[in-house]
Amino acid sequence: MSEWQALAAGFAFYLILEGFMPFFNPSGFKRMLAMAEQMSESGLRKMGAVMLIAGVILLFSVK
Repeated sequence: MSEWQALAAGFAFYLILEGFMPFFNPSGFKRMLAMAEQMSESGLRKMGAVMLIAGVILLFSVK
């Protein structure tokens, strides 16, 4: 598998995971979005940073 194919497969997997909650629990997804709207920008930024760091650590541990 080439690097571009691996990147495309990873993106496809990401889209699949992102689609689970709105498909299986749309009301919960709406509540989650409403909660995110109430969060401060700094809180969202911190949450995003934690997710980025966790993703990088997971990626390097898998590879």
